[in-house]
Parts: sequence; C-alpha cells; structure tokens
Amino acid sequence: MTGKVERGILICGSGVGACVAANKFPGIRAAICHDTFSARQGVEDDDINVLCLGARVIGPELAKEVIRVWLSASFSGAERHRRRLGKIKEIEGECFREVKDEQ
Repeated sequence: MTGKVERGILICGSGVGACVAANKFPGIRAAICHDTFSARQGVEDDDINVLCLGARVIGPELAKEVIRVWLSASFSGAERHRRRLGKIKEIEGECFREVKDEQ
C-alpha cells in the first residue's frame, strides 16, 4: 500500500474551507462542485482530482449525483487542457520551491 490515491472527496459546511486547504498541497486540483455540469467539466477540462462539497449547501441526493458524475468523468487530454495543467505545475514548482527556501 503506497498511501496514494487518484481522487478524493472533501466535505465541510460550505465546501470553501476544504477546497482552500486542499489546494495548498502539491498535485492537488480541488474544486467546489454543487452541480453535475461543473463536476464533469472540472474533470474533463481541468483534471480536478479532489471534489469539495458543502454539506450546508447541497442536499444528499444531489450530492450523490454530483459524485457519480465526477467519478465517471475523465480528463479529455486535449492539447489546450494539457498546456493549462503544465502552467499549473510550473506555478506549483515555483511556489513550493520558495516555501522550501524560506524554511
């Protein structure tokens, strides 16, 4: 067991706090999705790997549907989306290098 997973789901009151905290970790692309369109598009276009939900914002049945759609979606691999992810990885590399240098 490596302790690594491909995707994760975080739930808090609004989804905002969980999303902000998750995005502080390298390799995490977290997004709040309270509808199926955002869940599918987020994976297909932005390869989000952490779904954040707000327990006070979304009902249980819609949450189940959003999760189902999110889990069934896959990254498109389109060139423009790969370029976007490359830019995100560059930013991560720069920012986390700066944090290490400060310590």
